This record gives sequence, C-alpha cells and structure tokens, in this order.
Amino acid sequence: MVKFGDSANSHDVKDLFTLAAGLNRWSEIKLLDADGVMLCISSSIPNNKPNKPYKIHVVDTNHSLANDDMVFTLISSVSEQFNRVFKVQDFKNEIDCRLSAVERHVHVEGLKVVEVEKWKNDVKVIRRELHDLKNNSYGFTPINNSKYGSGGIMQPLKLNSVKKDVLGYTKYILSKETIEMLRKPLFEVWHWEPNEMLCLIEHMYYELDLVHEFNINPITLKKWLIRVQENYRDNPFHNFRHCFCVAQMMFGMINVCQLQDKMSKEDICELLTAAICHDLDHPGYNNTYQINARTELAVRYNDISPLENHHCAVTFEILNNPECNIFVNCSDDCFKSMRQGIIMLIMATDMARHMEIMDGFKEKIATFSYEKVEDLKSLKMILIKCCDISNEVRPMEVSEPWLDCLLHEYFMQSDREKLEGLPVAPFMDRDNVTKASTQIGFIKFVLLPMFGAVGEIFPQISDTILQQLTEALIHYEHINKA
Repeated sequence: MVKFGDSANSHDVKDLFTLAAGLNRWSEIKLLDADGVMLCISSSIPNNKPNKPYKIHVVDTNHSLANDDMVFTLISSVSEQFNRVFKVQDFKNEIDCRLSAVERHVHVEGLKVVEVEKWKNDVKVIRRELHDLKNNSYGFTPINNSKYGSGGIMQPLKLNSVKKDVLGYTKYILSKETIEMLRKPLFEVWHWEPNEMLCLIEHMYYELDLVHEFNINPITLKKWLIRVQENYRDNPFHNFRHCFCVAQMMFGMINVCQLQDKMSKEDICELLTAAICHDLDHPGYNNTYQINARTELAVRYNDISPLENHHCAVTFEILNNPECNIFVNCSDDCFKSMRQGIIMLIMATDMARHMEIMDGFKEKIATFSYEKVEDLKSLKMILIKCCDISNEVRPMEVSEPWLDCLLHEYFMQSDREKLEGLPVAPFMDRDNVTKASTQIGFIKFVLLPMFGAVGEIFPQISDTILQQLTEALIHYEHINKA
C-alpha cells in the first residue's frame, strides 16, 4: 500500500511506487489501471480499489542498472580525484618544508661566506694603508667592476641591524687643536682613519647644538653614522672620505661665514646632513653613463638626475630604520620640512644643473635677504655645491691626491664606455686628459666664479678660499706651460 499527501510532487510519488515494488529509485516505471490504461503519476492520482488494483510496469530495468553503475563509477572517480588532490597537497607541504630547511642552511652558510669576504677586504684595506704610510703616499681603494654588474646597477642597501660596535670610535679624544682646525676650510683630510672621521662628524652635530635642538639620541647618532659609512662604496673618489671632506668643508663654511647667527638650526641641520649623505651608494659611474647605458637607475628615474635621486632615496631608507632615525623625536612638520630641504640640497649637486643654480643665485645677490625664503634656498644650494667640489680650496698637498683619485675614476668610466660603444666625454678620456688641462678650465670657469659669488655675501672667505683657488690656478697654468 502506498500513501502520500497532496503536497507530494510527482518525483516523490514515483519514488514511493518504485520502493513499494522493490525496485531502485532510478527504475523507469509506468502506472496502469485495471483496464491497462496508463495513468499520470502525481499527487492527484485517484485512489484505487481492491477489486481494481493499479499495476506497475517496469520499462527498462537494465537501463536503470546501467545508471546505477554509471553513478557508482562517477562517485568512485570523484573520490579517487579527491584522494589525489590531498596526496599532492601533502607532497607539496613536504617539499616546502624541505626547501625551507635548505634555504635556512644556505642562508647560514652564505652569511659565513660574506663575513669571510669582509675580513679579506679588511685585510686588503689594512695592507694598502700600511703601504701608503710606509711610502708616505696617498692611495685610494681600486674599484671592483664585477660588483656592479651591467651598467653599474645599485647593490642592495645595508639596512639590517647595526652589527658594528657603536662605541668603537668613542676612544678617540679630540684635542683642542684638532677641534680648532676642524672649523677651518683648509683642514687636512688625509690623516684620519674611518673611525676617526666618524668621531669628527659626530662632534660637528654636538658643536652645532643639533643633538640638543632635535633631541637626537647619542646612540642613534652613532648607529646612523655607521650605517652611512657602510653605504659608501670603495670607489677611488666617491667614497666615505669624500663624504667626510664635503661635510668638513660645510662645517668650516658654517663657522667662517657665521651661519649659525644667520640661519635657523633646521637650516644648519639640513646643510650638514645633506653634505654627509649627498653621494650615498655612488657606483663610480656618473649620470651620463647611467643614461647612455640605460641602467636600472636611469630607467627608474626617467633619466632625470638618476644618481642624485638615488642618493636621496638611500638617505631616507637609512632614516626609515628605527635604529638609525636621528630625527625620530622631531615633530611631523619639522621632519617633513627637513626632508624637503635635504632632498633639495642633494639634488642641487647634479652638475647638469650648475648654470641654472648659479644664474638663480647671482640674480639674488644684490638684494639678498635671509628673510626671503627663495634667497635662503638659493644660498643653501650654492653652499652645498661649493662644498661638493671644494678640493682645490685645500692646500696642494691635500687637493692633488684627490685629483689623482678623480681622474682614476673618470678613466675607469671612459674605458668601460669605449668597451660598450658609448659616447666618451673628452675630459674623462685618458688619451686626451692631463691634470693641468683638467684643472685650469675647472678652476677658471666653475670654482672661481661660484666661490666669487659667495664671496660677495661673505667677504671673509676672500683671504682663505679665493686666495687658495687663485694659487691653485697659477700652479696648474705653470705646469701646463712647462
């Protein structure tokens, strides 16, 4: 007997009939009345009577069984696929674990190799310094072309935890004579080892009252200086000693021109910090090479001052490290203002902008005022430009070794340009350049006009800086005639 309510649909009714007849639910059946007439299987079918029973006629049992087999096969196949997927996932997890273990091992071994290489390089540097001292000569660290790859592409920044002992250079006690000489543009820069140069730069921040003004943590200042030093490469010219020279010249100009009485602490901090960071991670190949060789930097910065843009980026990558952020205690407005100022100053060191900056400054000399924002910006840009190319301001025994270093770096670039089929600047070609010919034009048409313009605002530099430049020009003109 089959019973169902009015709410049952035709499929439910059919399932009830097939189950009552002992068939599976997928069997195809027909429902016939006592006279053999086929009835529609639905909830509205009339009740039958004992003397007139309904008959169930199976249409195709084999087909139903085939459907059963097909469904079973399908379910089995799906189940097998799921098992495979889970096995593959388990296998991937196992492989990932093994790869992670291998990567950790490689990382540890790699660190050991790096440390060994650092020790080897330190030994080489010490040997060179000993050789220089023995022969009373001024050397430079040869550049290793292989480390730059094609086109002098930048190396990863050294921004991990500062491993160097931050107290390593506090053992140097500066004498009164050293401090007094440090304030003068004619300071001797070749006699100082790297840790001593760090100590001297650190002293500048204290003497200019920047540590107190910006609430700089003393340990953070040391870590920042160490990180800056680590991110200058061992180029013949654009190295950490060049950074020190530019920073010391800026410190000397601040003192000689008494800028502390004329500028804010923020301005002074921008000048000194930009001088220290202005050539960070310099690859030893100038903007012209970067653009002509289509290096990563030139592409990244659309051929617009690629090196200076990179120096700015490295500067603030270092400051982004909490261990090295000397401005962490500044207000947001103060930091934003100093960031803009430092970027402006570093970008001004691109010699491609020399005439633009010089012309802008000369227009302001006659009516110059520290109260005018644009006048002050123009002066600060000229000051960092002066400091960046100020070697000839120093005594000949200091400036001439720098010229050797600069020409060596130039010749390395021109040699590479020749190999790569790139244009070669005449003043960098070892086949056409002499010391005298290089410096005569540079002093006469770049240095003297620029320092002369600064001298119109600060007459006190005439007896030192301008006099030294004039003597240097006479020296090289005499060599050129010989």
